[in-house]
Amino acid sequence: MKRSNQIGMAFRAAFPHTIPILAGFLFLGIAYGIYMHSLGFSAIYPFLMSLTIFAGSMEFVAANLLLGAFHPLNALLLTLMVNARHLFYGISMLDRFKGTGKKKYYLIYGMCDETFSINCTAEIPKNVDKGWFMFFVTLLNHAYWVIGATAGGLFGSFIRFNTKGLDFVMTALFVVIFIEQWMKEKKHYSALAGLGLSALCLMFFGGSRFIIPAMFAILGVFTIFRKPMEKGKEAAVSQ
Repeated sequence: MKRSNQIGMAFRAAFPHTIPILAGFLFLGIAYGIYMHSLGFSAIYPFLMSLTIFAGSMEFVAANLLLGAFHPLNALLLTLMVNARHLFYGISMLDRFKGTGKKKYYLIYGMCDETFSINCTAEIPKNVDKGWFMFFVTLLNHAYWVIGATAGGLFGSFIRFNTKGLDFVMTALFVVIFIEQWMKEKKHYSALAGLGLSALCLMFFGGSRFIIPAMFAILGVFTIFRKPMEKGKEAAVSQ
């Protein structure tokens, strides 16, 4: 098969998976661009920040950091705390990124929550190259966010609306992704483990501190019970 055909097939296979992300990223990206404009930044700032940082929650935080005193160590520690979950995403994707060649560097750089969810769980057609599929999922999601943020920055002076509640868009998006994966799976060991451990950590550590302990707990449980869970899924598929 020609390389151009491989790339085209991968793009056509990846795009439908990113349509829900398109709606969420454009909407929230526009809100981010408008927010940056309200702080006095020109449109070039949301464009460059969305292109290079590509971490939605951290970009909102970074907007306020740019207005304050220069404290690089504080900014580094805050970034690590906000995006610590990506450490666990990266570990879980090591095997999946094998054999992707130079595309692996962009896959690592462009991995966000939504891209991870798709690339980790999507059923890639057998005739579609895995590396190109994941590359286009990453590229499309990245592009949606950059376009939304830039549009918001450009038209911020003309658009006026109440942005209260926009942060729930991403939560709703993850709920939809979770439900779709729940419906695809015959056995729900991993989903139930994630929900249960997150709930326990929420009870013990509180709403502002439970994410990192929950990630460690989930990683530990999945590492210990990985083989039994994989056997359970294989048995469910074969039935």
